[in-house]
Amino acid sequence: MKTVVFDLGGTLMQYVGMPYSWVDFYYEGFGAIIEKFKCDVSQEVVEKSVQMLKEFNPRINYREIEYSAEYIFTKVLEPWHIDLAVQSCIEVFWSGLKLKAEIYPEAIQILHSFKKKGYAIAALTDLPNAMPDKIFKRDISELLGYFDYYVSSSVSGYRKPNCKGLQMISEKFTTPITELIFIGDEEKDRKTAYNANCKFIWIQHIRNTKESISITPLS
Repeated sequence: MKTVVFDLGGTLMQYVGMPYSWVDFYYEGFGAIIEKFKCDVSQEVVEKSVQMLKEFNPRINYREIEYSAEYIFTKVLEPWHIDLAVQSCIEVFWSGLKLKAEIYPEAIQILHSFKKKGYAIAALTDLPNAMPDKIFKRDISELLGYFDYYVSSSVSGYRKPNCKGLQMISEKFTTPITELIFIGDEEKDRKTAYNANCKFIWIQHIRNTKESISITPLS
């Protein structure tokens, strides 16, 4: 059985209107925590937490090792000196960003096509900085039923271009890693495939109109 592996963000879906780095939106997330729990926190302390969260952002400070959302928020909320459950703060933070997930129009059709041809389908995705798996999976629930195996950076413990996730997928389907087909939309996806010595298909999104996004394999 052939196995095809899809990146998710930028390949099959996107968060509408979100930039490459989400740093400017951190203030909204922390503001939501303050409002929800009536925290007495100064702007100076919020700024410190924003800077700490930026330091964890792999788009700013390159890292391959993944940290859990619980670990990151425990660290960045330390200056607040508040007695709140970190899980509750995480939920409120992400709800405060008011993210809107959009599944690309052709995504379901592409997944259905591979499934119909008998491919095993896996997902390999890096989670947004400090986002828990359960929140991301809630946003992509429409896609999850098409995956025979889902691996996020939280599951593997590493971010791309580390190929640990592809190794896990290879072992799951007892398929040589060199025979996997990895489909992604950016350079780190290509590097991940290169590190695993497997085939890579580069997806390009060409927006023809505001309502239409086409997905074009490049190589």
